[in-house]
Amino acid sequence: MQDIFFEDFIEGEVKTFGSYCVTEAEILAFAREFDPQPMHLDAQAGAASMLGGLAASGWHACAIMQRMACDAFLLRASGLGSPGVTEVKWKLPIFPGDVLTLRRTVLESRTSKSKPDLGLVTLRLELLKGKNEVATEQQLVILFARRNPGARLA
Repeated sequence: MQDIFFEDFIEGEVKTFGSYCVTEAEILAFAREFDPQPMHLDAQAGAASMLGGLAASGWHACAIMQRMACDAFLLRASGLGSPGVTEVKWKLPIFPGDVLTLRRTVLESRTSKSKPDLGLVTLRLELLKGKNEVATEQQLVILFARRNPGARLA
C-alpha cells in the first residue's frame, strides 16, 4: 500500500529508522559472492589491513542501506525509480556485531518541470553505528508520484 508521496518529503527533515545487527556469516557470504578481497574474507587479513579487522565490503554496506530504506519507507512510497546515486562515502568500517541504524535527511524536494505529476527528492542516507557515527553515506535522487498532481505547490 502506497501511503508516502512526494509531498511527504519536507526539505530539512531528518528521520532515523530501524536497527540491524551485522553478522560475520553475512560479511563472509557477501564477500565470497560479490567482493572477494582478503579484508572481507579473512580475520587476519582484515586485522592487517587499514580496516583493522574483518569488515563488510562497502558494497555490502550499500546493500544493507538499501534494504533498510525499503523496510523503512520505500516499499510504502510512490517511488518511480531513480536517475542514480550521486555520491557514496565509506567513512568507517562495519564489523561483525555492529548494530546499524538508517538516518534519512531530505536535502531538496522539487516538482519535475517536464512532468508536474511527479517530484524529485534528493536524500542523504547514512548508516550509523556506535554512538551515531556515520559508517556509510549516500546521496541520491528518487522520483515520487505526487499525492494530488493537480494541486499547485506553494
